[in-house]
Amino acid sequence: MSSLPFADPIFGIPSWLDIIVRVIVAALVLTVIVIYATYGERKLLGRFQQRLGPMKTGPWGLWQGVADAVKLVGKEDIRPNNADRWVFEFAPYLTFIPIFVTLVTLPVAQEWGIRNLSLGLFFVFAVMGLNIVGIVMAGLGSGNKYALLGGVRAAAQMISYEIPLVISLLSVTMVAGTLDLNLIAAMQSLSPDEGQHAPFIALQPLAFLIFFTAMLSELHRAPFDIPVAESEVVGGYFVEYSGIRWSMFQLAEYASLFAWAIFGSVVFLGGWAVPGPDTFNLGSWWGPDWAWHAAFTIVKALLWFVVIVWIRATVPRLRIDQLMNFCWKVLLPLSLVQFLMTGFAVVYEWPEWVMAITSAAGAAVLIAIIIRRALRKPKNTLVGSYRRAQVPVQ
Repeated sequence: MSSLPFADPIFGIPSWLDIIVRVIVAALVLTVIVIYATYGERKLLGRFQQRLGPMKTGPWGLWQGVADAVKLVGKEDIRPNNADRWVFEFAPYLTFIPIFVTLVTLPVAQEWGIRNLSLGLFFVFAVMGLNIVGIVMAGLGSGNKYALLGGVRAAAQMISYEIPLVISLLSVTMVAGTLDLNLIAAMQSLSPDEGQHAPFIALQPLAFLIFFTAMLSELHRAPFDIPVAESEVVGGYFVEYSGIRWSMFQLAEYASLFAWAIFGSVVFLGGWAVPGPDTFNLGSWWGPDWAWHAAFTIVKALLWFVVIVWIRATVPRLRIDQLMNFCWKVLLPLSLVQFLMTGFAVVYEWPEWVMAITSAAGAAVLIAIIIRRALRKPKNTLVGSYRRAQVPVQ
């Protein structure tokens, strides 16, 4: 399959100016998406909890996100006296910038995006992990023990869950044979061309479950939101931030959610591609092909977003020992099993249905482990070093 380069300059301007225009457009679109992602999450959580959610500002509360943004911009920016000035002030930027940079290579449609990279999958993951620097800086530079504890928790959690996440993506790349996100999306269309596959969520369900679980941990979303637990660290690594700097952390959180939703839908759901032989002829119905492709990508990303909010509304927060044990004792071994199964399937050219069945068996094992641990009755003992020291429970 030949490469699918992004389109020529969209306004017929020089390429260096074209990329600046695309970045500015992406920043503006991302800001609007974040504003209404917060609104959508509050509405969904309200429905789950049998309430209306925002309703006062604008019709059906549509302007609530805009009002919150204006309020945050106008709030006073406070810096604690014992905080490290430069570390404290630069941390929000180092948290948001890596998330925004990942949008450079994410394909919204077949030929629409900022720029295409042949190593797009590697680039997204490598850059996405850099925001841990800003998180640790925020916790360390705040001069607050709760912020420091939240930053340390976040660092330990993100470093741990990155390992099974990377291994699950390696399983996909072995089958795809490329790191180009456009080619990975295109080969999941099931068109008659050679080299087409079923969507990787069906071909490797275990890799998908591992990726989705580790993604929740990377995003600090429930049930992996221990770095920002209100009951323990009163807000986490950004507890000392206010006003526009606090809003940058919120912008980074929802921007990363949007980026991971697009990235996951491209890798496992085909992105803009739709299973069927006429994927690239949708424009014959109505409108150009790129509009249909962008619509399919957005729908899949919205589905991803709804599932994340659904999990937040229904699953309780894990303890820190449960969180780390689940990564090292469950996800990591299963990700290695998936990696080995995929390697054997690729080397010995097994049929795809064999790969799908073995991966589905592993996914069933993972679901069974989760259900068993969720239904297990808690013991009337302490955990960790307290248990080993035989400290009596009061």
